[in-house]
Amino acid sequence: MTYTYEQIMSWLKANLTPERYEHSIGTAECASELAEKFGCDKDKAYFTGLIHDCAKCLPKDETIDIINNHVTLEEGELCSPKTHHAPAGAYIAQKVFGISDEEILSAIRWHTIGKVNMTTFEKIIFLADKIETRTRPCERCEPVREALNDADGLNKALLICYKNTIKSLVDRDLRICTLTVDIYNSLLQ
Repeated sequence: MTYTYEQIMSWLKANLTPERYEHSIGTAECASELAEKFGCDKDKAYFTGLIHDCAKCLPKDETIDIINNHVTLEEGELCSPKTHHAPAGAYIAQKVFGISDEEILSAIRWHTIGKVNMTTFEKIIFLADKIETRTRPCERCEPVREALNDADGLNKALLICYKNTIKSLVDRDLRICTLTVDIYNSLLQ
């Protein structure tokens, strides 16, 4: 079934918590800003930001069912169930909402962990998710937002995000996905 924009908005309101819905609006707004700044389609970025977390509030068993039956995870992703809503979300976007645009689906798929050599559009959605100002703490967002104004701003902003993620995981004695380390190392080059 292909949903209209209005039907997707209604679906999101019904299937996300109020805070997650607010975060989705914030991500959409931020993605649109970044797309305009970095030469991508701002309407497409807004829409992608809006639906990026469509699977975030699914019951755990539904997410696991999607992962087990419809999605192939990279080996490193298996250690991080908290991020499984991203590949499940790409599946929902395609199979439930009828979205076939590979750029949108890939940006949703990789918005949590990321990947080496992300496209500009994927970087925009990844960063918008981290720095939107409706629900994200400003003290965490501001250094990333400032880096976006530098030469090679997208990559500098990504590097800050990955440094923060790795530090946070180490501080909490949690496993670090090998993909996260690979991305961090590629950004250092």
